[in-house]
Amino acid sequence: MTTTTSQLEGNHLLAALPSATMHLLTPDLEWVELHTGELLHQAGAEVRHVYFPVTGTVSLVSSLEDGSSSEVAVVGSEGMVGVCAFMGDTTALSDAIVQRPGHAYRMGAQALLHHTRRSPELMQQLLAYTQALFTHMAQSSACNRHHALDQQLCRWLLQHLDRQEDNTDMLATQERIASLLGVRREGVTSGALKLQKAGLIEYHRGHIHILDRDGLEARSCECYSVVRRAYDKLPFAHTVSHAHALDRDVSVTLVVKRSLQSA
Repeated sequence: MTTTTSQLEGNHLLAALPSATMHLLTPDLEWVELHTGELLHQAGAEVRHVYFPVTGTVSLVSSLEDGSSSEVAVVGSEGMVGVCAFMGDTTALSDAIVQRPGHAYRMGAQALLHHTRRSPELMQQLLAYTQALFTHMAQSSACNRHHALDQQLCRWLLQHLDRQEDNTDMLATQERIASLLGVRREGVTSGALKLQKAGLIEYHRGHIHILDRDGLEARSCECYSVVRRAYDKLPFAHTVSHAHALDRDVSVTLVVKRSLQSA
């Protein structure tokens, strides 16, 4: 498929770039499908491609030798997967695993490096996003260590809901959530039951329906608001704020329609 600059509005990091910069990037961008569980890059391996999600979401996961793991950040249409590609070392610091299927724009890591060297605007945008992402990673690590599991679960749900077009329903098994939070499945079961009894969610066979978004925010620890404030400082901050979810839905729909028409 031939990518046009108008379609890049589906990823808000790209959309915030000047039109001249977007025009230069377009020939090196490829429209790809993301599949649940797909490994985009692995910790310790060279990052060969970066991804700008449009409708999919990607979990950045840190794993240990004993097989345990935990999600340190989640990336959606607000950002990019593979930030190390432009920072001097293309070795991935974490696994990047597709959590929610969808579509993204893919670019070769070397092409991205070339574009950052000739475009100060792109480099500035990527550095600003990376700072917010590192805040996200640091806060998630602290949250997983110090806060109650039901608070962690609220924070996790909110961060993933912010990055999908449907902000009331999501699919995730208890096993998957436990793996991403780095806890036992029984803990997630207990936490989900607490949230369900409080009237905040409905959970049945991997399907989570949000009944009270404000209640989830009130029950979450401060980590959710700390991370959201970090993204709120970005020029494209509205893409990770649920208050503007409708605007994001319209943008995503337009991108998908245009992509299908030009495929």
